Amino acid sequence: MRQSAGRSSSARCLQVLWPFLLSLFRVALPDQIRYSIPEELTKNSVVANLAKDLGLSFRDLPARKLRISAEKDYFIINPESGDLLVSDRIDRERICGKQPLCVLDFDIVAENPLSIFPVAVTVQDINDNIPQFKQSKVDLKIGESTKPGKTFPLDPAVDADAGPNSLQRYLLNDNEYFDLTENETPDGDKYPELILKDSLDREEHNFHQLVLTAVDGGSPPQSGTTQIHIQVTDANDNPPVFSQDVFRVTLREDVPPGFSVFRVTATDQDEGVNAEITYSFHNVDELVEHFFNLDQRTGEITTKDELDFETANSYTLNIEAKDPGDLAAHCRVQVKILDENDCAPEVIVTSVFTPLPENSPPGTVIALIKTRDRDSGENGEVYCHVLGNGEFILKSSSKNYYKLVTDRALDREEIPEYNVTITATDRGKPPLSSRISITLRVSDVNDNVPVFQQASYLVHVPENNPPGASIAQVSASDPDLGPNGHVSYSIVASDLEPRALSSYVSVNPQSGVVFAQRAFDHEQLRAFELTLQARDQGSPALSANVSLRVLVGDLNDNAPRVLYPALGPDGSALFDLVPRAAETGYPGTGGRPPLSATATLHLVFADSLQEVLPDLGDSPAPSDAQAELQFYLVVALALISVLFLLAVILAVALRLRSSSSPASWGCFRPGLISKSGPGVVPTYSEGTLPYSYNLCVASQSAKTEFNFLNVTPGVAPAQDLLCDDASWVPHTNHGDTGAPSASDTILKVGFPLIRLFSF
Repeated sequence: MRQSAGRSSSARCLQVLWPFLLSLFRVALPDQIRYSIPEELTKNSVVANLAKDLGLSFRDLPARKLRISAEKDYFIINPESGDLLVSDRIDRERICGKQPLCVLDFDIVAENPLSIFPVAVTVQDINDNIPQFKQSKVDLKIGESTKPGKTFPLDPAVDADAGPNSLQRYLLNDNEYFDLTENETPDGDKYPELILKDSLDREEHNFHQLVLTAVDGGSPPQSGTTQIHIQVTDANDNPPVFSQDVFRVTLREDVPPGFSVFRVTATDQDEGVNAEITYSFHNVDELVEHFFNLDQRTGEITTKDELDFETANSYTLNIEAKDPGDLAAHCRVQVKILDENDCAPEVIVTSVFTPLPENSPPGTVIALIKTRDRDSGENGEVYCHVLGNGEFILKSSSKNYYKLVTDRALDREEIPEYNVTITATDRGKPPLSSRISITLRVSDVNDNVPVFQQASYLVHVPENNPPGASIAQVSASDPDLGPNGHVSYSIVASDLEPRALSSYVSVNPQSGVVFAQRAFDHEQLRAFELTLQARDQGSPALSANVSLRVLVGDLNDNAPRVLYPALGPDGSALFDLVPRAAETGYPGTGGRPPLSATATLHLVFADSLQEVLPDLGDSPAPSDAQAELQFYLVVALALISVLFLLAVILAVALRLRSSSSPASWGCFRPGLISKSGPGVVPTYSEGTLPYSYNLCVASQSAKTEFNFLNVTPGVAPAQDLLCDDASWVPHTNHGDTGAPSASDTILKVGFPLIRLFSF
């Protein structure tokens, strides 16, 4: 009884010192926010104002997005007030068992910026459990020869509470033969022992009944009882004896079921039936009976199931050896479990920030990673690394947290999505590892300028195109997404007049098709240049320019116009001279397709142009059309007669002179020579189509023919000729290649140029 009183006093001292020890434990962990709550609080009970303790104002709570990172959600956070609330009923005994200190560790994660705050909540025990014995009645058999002082261990009571509220002492009702003492196991559990105070006499009392009471230290205290029935048996002089009271065994956790752990052996000096010993577990935990088996005859201890160091790292096996006379001996087998690296590390992704803008700078946090390994020592030390992605690295944050951050710039157009694999490896031998993949999408930013398919564009458009016709199309590509990659087109510059630009061309802003707003005229506009711009819809918008040169092609859409000789009032020409020797193919017109204009040409054969050309330029228009016609007929007959006479006289004179002087040619005098040479067709510049007419008249020909030779555009204009160049030699029918016949008179008359304009 004195020992019980002493232990009760120690318990009271521990109860007084408990708050002081708890405060010392708080000082030992200055980096944690610590709270203390009693168990069995109702749901949504307020633990504390977490936001206040973190130094956060109520206005910051929506942006910081406080949340709890823990394996089991015992608590929640009120997002409006920042209070830490109990999410459900907390049973300290279920969570921490018999541990004297029950602490729930978790982390508070806050965003914007990312912060981690470790929190520890100590769950205080309340006296909500009554001490209970496993059996409501205990039967003992004690031989009458048992000497006083012999102890008999009894099954302890079980109280799930911890600390002062746990089981504190045992009480035995007053009796004459038995007393009670308390003892402790190496684990610190108390169990009662019955002590024989005086010798028993079966003949006097063969049966004793006792009441054992277990009392806890709560306020008020609670208790449980069991009945002890003792039967006094006849003498069995020698009980079994173990060689030692405690046996210690080490065992690897990876041993298979059925593995032999240890064999206990007890001896009995009796003979025969009294020496037969049976073995059994005595006062053991349920886990012992689950993992271990004891052979009643041999005392061999074997495993029944796979062991797990992470569940329990040691076991205490209390073994009883009993003979047929119910004399018993007791020993303990301490089994220590050795840890093996049998638990792979766990990788837990607590936060992922996706999608990630592609312009995020290096060092941007992508995800928050937590690792855990249930093994101990080196087997439980974990390190992480990123597998196969050079764009990302891991940085250790706090305790077992890592931050997954970018290590270089990202480009969505190159890689729009990443599968980031994170590998966690422990330091065991051999090491174990596990991995997890995080899918990260990269969001688009407007970082690409539209690019045209060509550096510049050149198009040919024939003139007289229909208004509204498509004349060209430009195209630009932009690899960005959405509005950042949507391209629109516009005309930003031109060499046309700004006010006239819209009346010439336009561009479709969506397709880039360039339309002619009017029919182009080569004779007015031969070429023009536009500057087109491709612009995306990003913010800010990006753009690129390209030049488009338009060449207006010429079509034969203008008829020739006679510039010389000048037209008369009625639209007919006056006079022009053609040499008598003019051959077929004499310079005239042509185009493709050929077009024509009509003018009346009067040919006068005379020695001097001034003699025969009438002054018609200033003649007044006749009032009577019939009289005017008769006038012109008379004039024409007169001129024809004069020209005929002159031609006859000229022919006779030339024939008379042919015998005395060398043949010479000329239009108005002998010796007509072309300065251009025979068959030479001059070239002229583009856009001007000049023509010259060389008219030559043969005096002896039966008839006079005049032909116009087409002169190719692009040669220099011919000069007026007086047929005095000896290099010009007409073709004759005499078959000679030298000087012309004296009988031929050739007249070459140079005409002013006829310029043709094409529109």
